[in-house]
Amino acid sequence: MITFLSGGTGTPKLLRGMQKVMDRHEISVVVNTAEDIWISGNHISPDIDTVMYLFAGMLNTDTWWGIRNDTFTTHEEIMRLGVDEFIAIGDRDRAVQIARGEMLRNGLRLTNVTRSLCDRFGVRENVLPMTDTEVTTQVETDLGLIHFQEYWVRARGKIAIQKVVRSFSEPPVATEEVLLAIDASDAVVIGPSNPITSILPILSCDGIKSALRGKFVIAVSPFIGNAPVSGPAGALMTAAGFEPSSIGTFNCYDGIPDVFVQDIRDPVEVSHSVRFDTLMVDEEKSEGLAREILRLIDIR
Repeated sequence: MITFLSGGTGTPKLLRGMQKVMDRHEISVVVNTAEDIWISGNHISPDIDTVMYLFAGMLNTDTWWGIRNDTFTTHEEIMRLGVDEFIAIGDRDRAVQIARGEMLRNGLRLTNVTRSLCDRFGVRENVLPMTDTEVTTQVETDLGLIHFQEYWVRARGKIAIQKVVRSFSEPPVATEEVLLAIDASDAVVIGPSNPITSILPILSCDGIKSALRGKFVIAVSPFIGNAPVSGPAGALMTAAGFEPSSIGTFNCYDGIPDVFVQDIRDPVEVSHSVRFDTLMVDEEKSEGLAREILRLIDIR
């Protein structure tokens, strides 16, 4: 079994290839939940839903969020009624968020809620929230401290940020299910997701770093040069005190990876890294990178 640490859109693109070349029952995915947010009374867990919809064969891969061919009638009506719903939520997507919110209000753990939803969608892979503890990524801006979704979706990442803050009422703890998945794995892959907002929240959960000790860990850089393949990773890396590059990503992971993967086009040099084509512009490229990573695991 292989466990993947995932958030955003980078790692799901790798998972798109992995599900083609692996037994899907042998895939576990630990997903960032620090970007979760309640909107219009419902619970959005964007990184979980992207992975779940991908494995269910219904992800909108034009945007890498939401459900393919969804409609937005409810969102349009809510906006017409004067509610500032700054995330455009599709109708079918909203049904998932309503169901999740209702189950959470009834006292179910997010882990159990996710399993229930995955079962409904026929997902064969093991999709796990990093924690059942509520934790939120916020950014410090000239407007004050705001939720990451406010920064990235409402402000479209166009406002300056000075600091990245993780907020919680109690320190987040990795679930027993997450720790068992890592323990049962032949390798752990840190996918090419945003290091600051997608991966560090997972690594910061109590128990994760200890579980990774003694495991073969591969990390894939999301950078080519000083620019991320997608998303706001550059600005967030700078705000967190890291160089926005592959070497910054390597330093951010603080010695955890046994193997560090860079893109073949990356001009930045990281000592002892391996290089593959990590620009997963289509399914074929995703599958190609997946096969290369599997070879690393097989030949170690």
